[in-house]
Amino acid sequence: MVKRPGRNFLKGRIDWLLLVATVLLLGAGMVTMISFSDSTVTGSSGSYFFERQLLWFIVSLAVFFAFSFVDWRFLRRSGVLVTLFFLSCFSLLLLIVIGSTFRGAQSWFSLGGVSLQPADFIKLVLILLLAKYFSRRHIEIAHLRHIIVSGIYTLIPFLLVLIQPDFGSAIVFFLIWLGLVIFAGISKKHLFAVFAAGVIASIFLWTSVFAPYQKQRILTFIHPLSDIRGTGYSSFQSTIAVGSGQIFGKGVGYGTQSRLKFLPEYETDFIFAAFAEEWGFIGVLLFFSLFGIVIWRILKIAMLGETNFETLFGIGLSIFFMSHFVINVGMNLGLLPVTGLTLPFVSYGGSHLLAEFAGLGILMGMRAYSRSYHRDDMRNEFLGPV
Repeated sequence: MVKRPGRNFLKGRIDWLLLVATVLLLGAGMVTMISFSDSTVTGSSGSYFFERQLLWFIVSLAVFFAFSFVDWRFLRRSGVLVTLFFLSCFSLLLLIVIGSTFRGAQSWFSLGGVSLQPADFIKLVLILLLAKYFSRRHIEIAHLRHIIVSGIYTLIPFLLVLIQPDFGSAIVFFLIWLGLVIFAGISKKHLFAVFAAGVIASIFLWTSVFAPYQKQRILTFIHPLSDIRGTGYSSFQSTIAVGSGQIFGKGVGYGTQSRLKFLPEYETDFIFAAFAEEWGFIGVLLFFSLFGIVIWRILKIAMLGETNFETLFGIGLSIFFMSHFVINVGMNLGLLPVTGLTLPFVSYGGSHLLAEFAGLGILMGMRAYSRSYHRDDMRNEFLGPV
């Protein structure tokens, strides 16, 4: 049974539960930002981060609704996606020449007072490209060449962001590819070969690519208390902030770790720790629940995709958000190395917020021509001819 398209804007196109959950997550981040945006502490205007994030939210929301009106079936054409992919790679090459360096990574285009990080948008392009590739080759995934070809598509942007160096985005590129390959039905033999290649690549990265400070971050991860005044300082202060929140938190505006600037990057990389300090364990549970709703709604929409392409795009989008979420929260809890990845919808910054809402907007556009749920139809979709 096919559901055609959602001409009723309120009922058939926008998933309002998903949108409300994302706005509440964004609101949690903005409340945390304004709670420590004290001019006597930050040296800037009282609500500097809050006001700029509010502007980015308005722009991102406009993109979300604009994209939800687009019929994205034109993306099924290979020529469109290949063109987007090469333009994306070209933008990464351009960064080597005219990119701006921030926190040691040459990964930003600066135009006046606005800076954009292309890697955030290229993650969407990679998801679309891989969704297109596997949608036509799902039943042939047992052939090793499809793993190699899709791996090459991923390896190109992976290497281009690695040399910036943006290790966090490189990890997300790899996880998007790995997640889609596993969902597409990779064999255990090939999966083992992928992990063996990963081990070999890790050895190569350690011996030939990683800068000394990156190696030190990983060593600090293994022995977090070995250098709490140096590379382990951020993780150490973050765990203190999270733990000091206890059950009910210190209250909004009373997070001493962020307000007194013991916690570094409290508006971006470590905003989860700043939130947990003020809202406590109860607030963190609510926060996790909201993010769980976001992932649940994305996967639900993905399962109703008109074709494999829409389904795989939704799954790839959920992997994108989950990768950022798990790595960011993990490094805030001192469980993973500090990689500089943002927390979806929560961290300060326009690039990642714009890319995230653009991704959701594309998903809403695909939802407008989605199917009614029918398990048998779904099974036949993947087992039948393509």
